[in-house]
This record gives sequence, C-alpha cells and structure tokens, in this order.
Amino acid sequence: MMTSPAGVPGAQQRDAASLVIEDLVAGYGEVRALDKVTIVAGAASITAVLGANGAGKTTLLRAISGMVRPRSGRVLLDGADRAGRSPEDMARAGIAHVPEGQGVIAELTVEENLRIGMMSWPGIAPRRADRAAALAEAYERFTVLADRRRKIAATLSGGERQMLVIARALVARPRVLLLDEPSLGLAPRVMTQVMDMVVRLSRESGITTVLVEQNARVALAIADRGVVLNLGRVVAEAPAGELAADVALRHHYLGF
Repeated sequence: MMTSPAGVPGAQQRDAASLVIEDLVAGYGEVRALDKVTIVAGAASITAVLGANGAGKTTLLRAISGMVRPRSGRVLLDGADRAGRSPEDMARAGIAHVPEGQGVIAELTVEENLRIGMMSWPGIAPRRADRAAALAEAYERFTVLADRRRKIAATLSGGERQMLVIARALVARPRVLLLDEPSLGLAPRVMTQVMDMVVRLSRESGITTVLVEQNARVALAIADRGVVLNLGRVVAEAPAGELAADVALRHHYLGF
C-alpha cells in the first residue's frame, strides 16, 4: 500500500468525492458550447463523456476546472458549489485537469515537471520529506518515469509524455481527475496501459474520474457510466454497459 506524505492530502487518505454538474451553461463569445448540461459522477467512479468533435466535451472539462467561467449552473464537489472559481482554487479543492495534447513542459526534466504538481498543495510549503515521498509514490506508480527522472521531457516518447502529465496531476493529490483524450496519438499497447491505469486510480485510490475520450468503445469498456453530448446538450446518460449495447445510439452518435 502506497502512503501519502504526512500533512499532505493524498488520494489514499481523503474520502472519495462526488462531482455533480447542474444546468451548466458555458461558451465562447456568442457561441454556447454547453446548454444546461447536468451530469453526476459518483465518488470513486469513472464517467465517460462521449460525442463527436464540437459536442462540448472539452469545454465541459474546462468549465469544471475553472479554465472557462460558466455563464450559469453549478459545479458541486461534495455538495459545495465551486462554479466560477479560478483554476488555482479548483486545484486546491482537489480537482486536477489533464488537458488534451500531452502538455508537459518540454524544457524541464521529468522530475521538475512532477514538482510543478506540488504547487497546488494547500497550506504552507511542503517539507522536503513530503516532496520526496510524493515523488517516490509517482515513480512507484509509473516505473518508466523513474528510469527517466533526470531526462529532459522533450526526449520522451508520446506514451511517456502522457504518463508524465497524468503523474504530474496525481502529485497534486486530487480527489477528482479530469482526463481529456488521454489515448490520443498513442499506440494501442500504450493506450491499453493508460486505460488500465485509469481503472486502478478509481478502484484502488478512490479517485473520481471524468474521462473525455474519442475512442468510445474503449472508454465504455472501463467506465461505470457514460454520457453522450451532442451540440452542447446531454442526449443520453446511462450505465456504460447500457450505452455500449444500444446499437442505434452508438451508430448515430459514437461511430461504432
């Protein structure tokens, strides 16, 4: 069992969080990308958010994490409304956002990238022992990164970069993890490794995960519930197995 640094809120030490999105409206200028979206992500569950390009999936994650300010609606974390808070406030509340595109800082080493994740820890600056324990946990979870900790991130493969950006989010000790297209551009074998890791985070660490994924078949295979967006609106929400079994829905909205 991995342990969390003393005095630092860790995934193993914190209660699993529920995330409820109620009547969320958000957009860009005159464009309404989300139109009264309501989604419930149960504690320690995986919720797959699916739909075609332009459906509003990425905007949803950005509105939850504070990168886009909602026009109306609520973002409830364990019943407390946090809609409209800054990304920094959301991170300190326990929401970590991994955006699309393997967004590591290429000029920094693997370990320097991981240390950035500690900046959202609440309270006073963490002790040296706390930082060391958090890094040790990250390297235990992602052994490939342990072997490359002194390497510049620009030298990593696509799969290694994806693991690094997820590891950096986890170093922040989140209760809720927002993943935007984590399999994008990855080889099938690496994609399987990433999805297996997402399942372990939910089952073993109690992290509530909202997964935006273009590969609907893979996402529904690991998710507890699925949500289908179309033009900014929820058109279906059900247990993942039910959505996967709905042939008409799959063909019309999910492309398989």
